[in-house]
Amino acid sequence: MLPASLPDVRRVVTANDEQGRSYLLADGVSPAILTTPGRPGYRNANIWRTIDAPTDVVATDTICAQSGVMPPKNGTVLRVIDFPPRPADPEERRRQASASLDNLFTDAVHNNDHRQPGMHLTQTVDYAIVLSGVITAIMDKDETDLHTGDILIQRATNHAWENRTNAMARVAFILIDGR
Repeated sequence: MLPASLPDVRRVVTANDEQGRSYLLADGVSPAILTTPGRPGYRNANIWRTIDAPTDVVATDTICAQSGVMPPKNGTVLRVIDFPPRPADPEERRRQASASLDNLFTDAVHNNDHRQPGMHLTQTVDYAIVLSGVITAIMDKDETDLHTGDILIQRATNHAWENRTNAMARVAFILIDGR
């Protein structure tokens, strides 16, 4: 049985009016929340993206156009992912990890036959910020547990994520297009 889901992520977007005064343009749940039936409890909330660098600071919100894991060319994407506890059964664990990669992140380089389910590679620099819970960051040669407040900088490395606890984990990811 899955633990209770985490509350929705609140997305607040600011802007300036014609006189240059700041105001709150949007306040609510992201319009771009993705789930996959093959992985109950897994939730990907795409929050914001930029489409170039340097970015247009008054660009319109294009987050609903985001697909896959990769940010736009020369851009960034901010997402928050809720990770349910991993299944105890190794085959179910592999099936669920493959479901999220095969359905939501088809643009990531991944091999469903890797010894570690969910291993994938992106040509990005990622800032992974643990917002709640504990998540295990797995590399080819080693791994580490990340706790609330920890930050991992992922630099185009083969990696996977596992929640080995009995509670939900939430991680914010900022992906920056790389070369």
